Amino acid sequence: MTYAFAAPLQAAVFQHLSTDPNVTSALGGAIYDALPPGPLPETYALLGVEDVEDVSDATSRASRHRLDITLFTSQPGFEAVKAAAGSICESLQDVSLTLSQGSLTNLRFKRASAQRTADGLRSVALRFSARVEES
Repeated sequence: MTYAFAAPLQAAVFQHLSTDPNVTSALGGAIYDALPPGPLPETYALLGVEDVEDVSDATSRASRHRLDITLFTSQPGFEAVKAAAGSICESLQDVSLTLSQGSLTNLRFKRASAQRTADGLRSVALRFSARVEES
């Protein structure tokens, strides 16, 4: 097993979402790995949190990545943040991404959870499952 596929997978997902017109329309380009300094946009997405497990076999190294993308909004209600989350799900559905290391063989939406945060924001946490194999 190797964790070496994690950064290339995140970079490919970030690049794909950052150039998808529906996602950029919903988020205005506000997709982050780390929050920028200063005031935040009304609606934004954070990526980077993941769990990884070894799924190697006798012939190759491979890993399963459970990627979390969490969206937040200060808008009242959930409509805008759910619409933005939907655009991310549609963008990653059956997508073929090129990684700088390894090959993405599968990327699937697994679940979503909408919540109100303690500081008054609304959030939607999306979970995706990706399989990356040694190329």
